Amino acid sequence: KMAEKQEEPSNTQNGEPDNAEEGEGKKKKVKREDLPPFEIVTGERLPAIFFKFQFRNVEYSSGRNKTFLCYVVETQGKEPVTSRGYLEDEHAAAHAEMAFFNSILPTCQPAARHDVTWYVSSSPCVTCAQRICEALRKNKGLRLTIMVGRLFMWEEPEMQAALRSMKEAGCKLRIMKPQDFEYVWKNFVEQEEGEEAKSFVPWEDIQENFQYYEEKLAEIL
Repeated sequence: KMAEKQEEPSNTQNGEPDNAEEGEGKKKKVKREDLPPFEIVTGERLPAIFFKFQFRNVEYSSGRNKTFLCYVVETQGKEPVTSRGYLEDEHAAAHAEMAFFNSILPTCQPAARHDVTWYVSSSPCVTCAQRICEALRKNKGLRLTIMVGRLFMWEEPEMQAALRSMKEAGCKLRIMKPQDFEYVWKNFVEQEEGEEAKSFVPWEDIQENFQYYEEKLAEIL
C-alpha cells in the first residue's frame, strides 16, 4: 500500500547521494545553523538532480522532506503579464507555499486578477492548506490551481479535511500526469550549458503512481 512517510532528513533530501564526504557534510551543517529562520531558495530553474529526486511520484517519500514549488502567475490587466519561477524550503521553519504568499504574490499588481498555477513535489501540509484558504477568501481576484506530484500524509483525517477545505475555498487540486512532469522538466529545470535540451525520461512507475494518487484524491474530495 502506498503511503507518504516523513523520515529523518538525510543528504538524499537534496537529491545528493548519502555517502557525501564527511567534511562536506560538516561544512553544510554549520552553514544551515547560521541561516535565518525563514530562508527560502528562489530562482527560475532548479537543478535536474533535485527534480529527479524530489518530484518523483513514489510510494514512500524517504528523505523527501522539502517542498519544491514551481509557479506560473498570469496577471490579467491592461497589459497581461506572466511570471514564473520556483521556490524550495531550505529547512523546516518556512514552507514554500507560505513563501509564495509572503514574497511572490505581493510583487504582482494589486487589484488585478491573478491566475496562478503551482507544480509542487507534494501536496501542502495542514498549516499551509489553511494559509491557502485564507488567501483565496481574502483575495477575490486570485485563482489557484495546484498540481501535485504526491499526496502528503493523505491517510491522516486532519490532512483529508485540509484538502477538502482547500477545494471549498475554490482551489483546484490535481495530481500531476506524466505530461505535467514533462512540462516542469522543460520549463523549470536547468539544462546543462552547451548541451541540447535533454528530453524528459519518465520513470518506470510514473503512470501507475499518477493513477493511484488520482484515485485517492478523488476519494478524499
